[in-house]
Amino acid sequence: MAVRYGLGVMVLGLVAAAGGVAQTGGRLLVVEKGAQALGVVDPTAKEATGKSVVSISEGALPGKDTGHEVAASRDGKLAYVPIYGDSGVGSPGTDGHMMVVIDLATQKVVNTVDFGHPVRPHLPVLGPAVAGHPDGLLYVTTELDKTVTVIDPTTMKMIGAVPTGAVQSHMLAVSHDGKRGYTANVRPGTVSVLDLVGRKTVAVIPVSGMTQRISISKDDRWVFTSDQTKPELVVIDTKTNSISRRVALPGLGYGSASTVDGRWLLVALDVADKVAVVDLKTWTVARTIDALDAPQAVVMSPDGKAAYVSCQTSGRAAEIALEGEPADWKVKRMILVGKGADGLAWAAGQ
Repeated sequence: MAVRYGLGVMVLGLVAAAGGVAQTGGRLLVVEKGAQALGVVDPTAKEATGKSVVSISEGALPGKDTGHEVAASRDGKLAYVPIYGDSGVGSPGTDGHMMVVIDLATQKVVNTVDFGHPVRPHLPVLGPAVAGHPDGLLYVTTELDKTVTVIDPTTMKMIGAVPTGAVQSHMLAVSHDGKRGYTANVRPGTVSVLDLVGRKTVAVIPVSGMTQRISISKDDRWVFTSDQTKPELVVIDTKTNSISRRVALPGLGYGSASTVDGRWLLVALDVADKVAVVDLKTWTVARTIDALDAPQAVVMSPDGKAAYVSCQTSGRAAEIALEGEPADWKVKRMILVGKGADGLAWAAGQ
């Protein structure tokens, strides 16, 4: 959770250069922290200015409480937005205790999950289909409990919790088989390895004095987090549950995501206003993409043709074309998505 804020645009629309990258179906979901809302954008529009869809209220929330992150249901009809509170991780402020479920067709909050007490719920991740749960299981970091809460998305009932063994378990990555989870524990500067089936902590890996955000490679071989005390990407070997290497970055790293083909890792550099493209074969930065404003989260379109990066200060999301060699990658257009743009997700279909 970054603390950089700026004036944003509280309506949705696509602006800037023509020639956006088209996908087949699906919508981009963007949390608007400064508007207590969820932005929904159709990025397939071919016109130069794109097509605005809607900004959906997170409901009647107290004060400035808001969600920070979002996940979509498997069919793309629902969005899950935990309401964290009104502050950043480890900072004084209110402590959220619920998650809202938004119907993207009716543009309304249709369900609420109450965790029963203040937990600062943060990142939701929908895992793969598993035995007894064809729609997968929904995992939500519940910071103040030092756990990841497990929710059945069919009934929206809490069915368990996984201890992380650390405070400030802020972000979460889940392996593609649904067996392992990895949390970035911010100020302890560690990563917890979780057995999601046995619901227990496997290991807690020291990283640095402070870490932030986390992602996993397409083949589940590597977990990526960023050292917040020096500009380095930290690569964890999931076979040994230990640090494999550190990759120098041209700025402190933040959110990251692998391309669909697993070849590259895009790392947001929040303070440097750039995105670094890491070659996962040579473990070097192949290039940087400039002209971004406090980039936060990164998400890929399912067809692999575009990456979207939320830019918190300007309230935009950058659409980056991924076709061709890395030297050809460019920001094709900027999406105005509302004040405090942060968490991203892709909603399938529709």
